[in-house]
Amino acid sequence: MKVYLYAKSGHAIGLDATRRCSAIAKLLQEKNCDPILCTCDFRAGAYAKEQLGIKKYVSVDILSNLPNIMERGDILIYDTDEASDFMETHMEDFCTLLYKIPDDIPYTITDKEFFKKQKKHPIEKLIFFGDDDYNNTLIDICKDSKQTTIPLLWGHYFFLGNEKEFAPYFTNIFEEEEYISCIQKVKHLLSGSLNACIESIECGGKPVLLRREDKEYDESLIKKLHLPSIKGNSLDEIIEKFDSIIKDYPKINYTRDSNIDSIVNNISVRIKTYKKLTSSI
Repeated sequence: MKVYLYAKSGHAIGLDATRRCSAIAKLLQEKNCDPILCTCDFRAGAYAKEQLGIKKYVSVDILSNLPNIMERGDILIYDTDEASDFMETHMEDFCTLLYKIPDDIPYTITDKEFFKKQKKHPIEKLIFFGDDDYNNTLIDICKDSKQTTIPLLWGHYFFLGNEKEFAPYFTNIFEEEEYISCIQKVKHLLSGSLNACIESIECGGKPVLLRREDKEYDESLIKKLHLPSIKGNSLDEIIEKFDSIIKDYPKINYTRDSNIDSIVNNISVRIKTYKKLTSSI
């Protein structure tokens, strides 16, 4: 019996699911469950190992290919919208335990080692559009806008060579490897990633969600959090709205998820029981 975590990822998707599944995988690693992270993109898995502390990962291009590496009775946690009702029924029959994000584990799951209350936030403002920008939307947004002193945090899947395209608009650009450090340090984050906003909240930051037209968001979670959000057609317009919100920032309604502990413990018990049974055969 093995534990697998499947995170939808890629150059047109980003790393949000990878970060959530990695946070869960680390909790399972602490329980000696030896989890395996499955990502659609090899780069996402390599990132999780190098930056997030994941020990094992494998590339699986789509969810329906998981049975090619799994065995009946394995345990699966998955973060994707790929599964049809028929596929979910099949997975329930195939797996000993099956958990879906956000149905069983909420989007608010974060890595508590990295994202926790910070005493100081030396970065006053920061823009993180997201890890992906396949259509170069941010470049289009920036055109005809004036240069800003707000730094830009580079996305993991941003196209190589685009740095020169952003140079006229941003005086400072943080490298993608600085993601964790930047989220920890920033006071006011403007991000197209809801996951990044949640991580910022964990660190004591006051984030604002930038609603990207190419993304779908959990509206019920945004409403529950009282997370402010904005839209805009230009960088100038977006920054003006951002500055207006942070002058009178609302009180965030956020509580840490406790359900994950019971899920991790349940998986741990199943794995330990299985190991005892098989070792006695």
